[in-house]
Amino acid sequence: MNFIIMKILSRHYKKMKIAYIKVAALACVAAAFFLPNMQTLESDGDNLFTVYLNGMQVGVLGDIEEADECLIAARKTLAASSDEMVLAESDLSWEGREVLWGAVDDRDVIVSNMLTALRGSVKETLNRSYTVKINEYTVNLASTQEVLALLQASIRKYDSGNHYYADLVMDSSRELNVLTTQIYSAKEQKEEEEEAEEVMTSAGIHAVLDDIFEDIEPASEKEFSDYELGLLALDFGDTVEVVESYLLDYELTPLSQAIEEVTKDQEKEQIYEVVAGDTLSQIAEKNEIPLDELIAMNETIEDENSTIRVGDELIVTVPEPELSVERTEQMYYEEDYEADIVYVDNDDWYTNQTQTLQEPSAGHRKVVADVSYRNNEEVSREILKEEITYAAVPKIVERGTKIPPTYIKPISGGRLSSQFGRRKAPTRRASTYHKGVDWATPVGTAVMASCAGTVSRAGWGSGYGYVVYINHADGRQTRYGHLSKVLVKQGQTVSQGQKIALSGNTGVSTGPHIHFEILINGTQVNPFDYLN
Repeated sequence: MNFIIMKILSRHYKKMKIAYIKVAALACVAAAFFLPNMQTLESDGDNLFTVYLNGMQVGVLGDIEEADECLIAARKTLAASSDEMVLAESDLSWEGREVLWGAVDDRDVIVSNMLTALRGSVKETLNRSYTVKINEYTVNLASTQEVLALLQASIRKYDSGNHYYADLVMDSSRELNVLTTQIYSAKEQKEEEEEAEEVMTSAGIHAVLDDIFEDIEPASEKEFSDYELGLLALDFGDTVEVVESYLLDYELTPLSQAIEEVTKDQEKEQIYEVVAGDTLSQIAEKNEIPLDELIAMNETIEDENSTIRVGDELIVTVPEPELSVERTEQMYYEEDYEADIVYVDNDDWYTNQTQTLQEPSAGHRKVVADVSYRNNEEVSREILKEEITYAAVPKIVERGTKIPPTYIKPISGGRLSSQFGRRKAPTRRASTYHKGVDWATPVGTAVMASCAGTVSRAGWGSGYGYVVYINHADGRQTRYGHLSKVLVKQGQTVSQGQKIALSGNTGVSTGPHIHFEILINGTQVNPFDYLN
């Protein structure tokens, strides 16, 4: 009996166990379909992703594209938490696997976890700042107030009375948002406001009549006391561009340093045009540059003896700040002055011939003038009123109008072997003061007339050996010494470049060469001062 009962119970227990397993399995399937964090996933490769941001696990997703969307949302939240631009690492990665169903995290949870990861990797905060560009120079400042302070510092060097102010305005010529500068006068602005107010309060007919009478009122000459002396106009001499930017702390320049850099004089290259009467040494002195530096800056100049001509352009350096200021000042002054030179032309003379007919003497005058400057350098001067205390006496100079003849090197090639001037005597009986220049050249080299003229002597000349003298129309004379053969005769007329002899080694000579002299009024001068 007991055996039968136990057998019946055992059979029912097995059926109950199987039923329990089926119910549990059914419950799991139901959970997969109906619970919110469980999803049925398609079996076509990795379909469940564990997402990491900067190495930190931030959640599980069934679609990896949602990770990018969550990251964008997290970055927006981070950016909104600061007025400045925030720079943070955002290294997004994931691990995928293929499952039939799985639990995924809520989107808000993932965004929150990503925000935590971003905040833990903030590198720097980018400051809203302003980049100022002046020609090739740039500087980064923290605010528009600092930009204006920099501009005002440039102005204040020349406007101690605070009459002018700098402002920033949009550059209408640019497509992008670029600011530029505008300088306004506090006085002019006040006058414009008063004028506008006066127009508003004046009766129409009275205003018209005032304009008419003002136009027909005869102009009278101003007295010195009528002029408003002082600063008339001021503006920047360089274009200033200002753009908004986001920069790191270390990229910003302190305002005091920026002011020093912008207002301090720097050596800047400029072009100098050679004028009549200029020499290299005068140009160097005028621009306060050592002569050797002037030569080094200009490839066309070999040494201090190089020839320069009117109109040549040379590179020079001048002290200028990064931001130049142009201004006009109205000034009263008294001065001694020189009258302009009066020239009397003589068509029978060459242009290098002059004679002073009357010596000058200075006069004295009172002056009001508008003087324009670029930084501290005067650019122009316009005299508005002048009162002569006593007149200056002009210098009167008679001058020639004919173009003088030119002089060329008497041989082609050759090596310069002895300069003009003091030297150590190269051989016995030779002079220690060389009165010409020598070019070493083989015997028989063609010697040409340096300038057109008349042969005054041709033959043996003692220490010169065989020699040729030529007189020229401007009163000068040339000599050619140590020749091997003379090809012209006394009294013969020769043209410039005509072959007159062959070089040699005759007379007091240390080797084959040509000795060449130019004489003015019977005295030898340095030929290099006259050769073209």
